[in-house]
Amino acid sequence: MEGAQGSYVARTPEEVFRDYRGRRAGMIKALTTDVEKFFQACDPDKENLCLYGLPTEQWDVALPAEEVPPEMPEPVLGINFARDGMDEKDWLALVAVHSDAWLLAVAFYFGARFGFDKEARRRLFNMINNLPTIYEVVTGTAKKQQMKEKTPNSSTKSSKPHPSKMSRVETKPTPRKDEEESGGGEEEEEEVEEEETKQKNHKRNNNINSSNKKRTRNEEDSEEEEEEQDNALCGSCGTKGANDEFWICCDLCERWFHGRCVKVTPAKAEHIKQYKCPDCTSIKRK
Repeated sequence: MEGAQGSYVARTPEEVFRDYRGRRAGMIKALTTDVEKFFQACDPDKENLCLYGLPTEQWDVALPAEEVPPEMPEPVLGINFARDGMDEKDWLALVAVHSDAWLLAVAFYFGARFGFDKEARRRLFNMINNLPTIYEVVTGTAKKQQMKEKTPNSSTKSSKPHPSKMSRVETKPTPRKDEEESGGGEEEEEEVEEEETKQKNHKRNNNINSSNKKRTRNEEDSEEEEEEQDNALCGSCGTKGANDEFWICCDLCERWFHGRCVKVTPAKAEHIKQYKCPDCTSIKRK
């Protein structure tokens, strides 16, 4: 394929997948079986290094291509700089994630270059998706997924009922004489329980009725207060005023006043515990 890492020329999705599979195998080798050699190759004192996977199932740690823009997608830069600053497993997992991204970029770069249509791209993706990712291989996730896929088969075998259990017939035990004699006592107990339940329901209904009566009384009182306020005249100016006008009631003489007439605003009224009109205030002073 044409590119910086080989001379193999791909024309079909299957050929691009073979290139993908070879590069993937090389990168997995670097992060698993050749991990010590790969670790030493990623010297933090060197410049930006990249992990390349080759179509020949080999790997290489080298500097990125000098061409700008490069002929084909480049791997992530500077993997060597993070080597000593992270736990080794975390570092290898990070390199694996970026390697997966690079492999997909290369594969679909060739797909675009060779003019793959929708069906060809779908075929290429399905072939790639059937393989575990490098990250899954390096972290052991691929083995766990394989174990999960195998466990349902074994569980279904063990969940089958035993033939002896299937053929077992349940028989009702015959009642004893003492149980028959005690049947009358059980009926009496059931009658007592029913009577207690009726009494409880009767008490509960009485409580509900009394609470409803209190509620209606409160509603009637509030309606009467509203009617009084609607029919009341201002104790200061002697008029009703506007419907939406603020009113305040004197707690001593129980007369209503316009807020503007007694110079009381709604905000000020919120802080007054017991309001006294000017007349009641002057009487108290005398």
